[in-house]
Amino acid sequence: MRIPSIFALGALCLGACSTTPEPTLSFDGSPLACDASGEGATTLLFVHGWCCNRGQWRDQAAALATDFRVVNVDLPGHGESIGERSTWDVRDYARDVEALVHELGLERVVVVGHSMGGPIGLLAAARLPRQVIGVVGVDTLQSVTEEIPEEFLEGFFAMLDEDFAGAMSGFVHDAFAEEVDPAIPDRVAREAALADPEMAKALVASYAGVHHAAALAACPVPVVCVNGTAMGSTDVEGNRAFDADFEVLLMEGCGHWPMLEDPEGFERRLREAIARVEAHCPPAAP
Repeated sequence: MRIPSIFALGALCLGACSTTPEPTLSFDGSPLACDASGEGATTLLFVHGWCCNRGQWRDQAAALATDFRVVNVDLPGHGESIGERSTWDVRDYARDVEALVHELGLERVVVVGHSMGGPIGLLAAARLPRQVIGVVGVDTLQSVTEEIPEEFLEGFFAMLDEDFAGAMSGFVHDAFAEEVDPAIPDRVAREAALADPEMAKALVASYAGVHHAAALAACPVPVVCVNGTAMGSTDVEGNRAFDADFEVLLMEGCGHWPMLEDPEGFERRLREAIARVEAHCPPAAP
């Protein structure tokens, strides 16, 4: 399945001892599980993907906290941010990011968003033009003009209804490169299967309703993606029709979770992406 990635639809807990739990609230007042670590003029705000959790950024949070302030959050309904909402909508997650940035008083923020977190980053940046200086997408925004067909959604939801855990396992395993240690997709699949099925379906439906091209065009800051190549290519020129400065750095041979498949290689690419974002921005105040 090759459509705009929410898991790429194609197809843990944070371990750093230097982290500090931060009591934070989402836009509607429900609690968000969040960790903060490191110091630096720039804050990296990690946003996970659909049915994922903040633990999937464990290696990056530990390594990058030597040079940046790092904030790592579980979106509502994911990981340790378990809560109920009357509706589940990807656009509300951008409001959650906005609330988090304001509550923690963050400035000079780079939103690092995996899969579904990429569009969330675009939407959040438009809401936070004074605080967000860039968006780094991770295996996301491959083609902002690509739409999810209604018939695909119907079949997708039918699979989730028939066997949620089995369907999630299949999607996860198909989204990793074949050479990866099987323990990694096994773990991701187990965690994904813990998600609430109704929430999962609602988020897919809302994701399909986001106009990704418009979100990219409205994003007021640089956008750099770090995308794997194992599941397909990125339409760079097509995306640049909506953002002339859109950039992509490739992770050759990686699937949908490059930060888990090749943590060291991904860290190098992520640092390069952050440097490209910061090159467009005024230097931080001393």
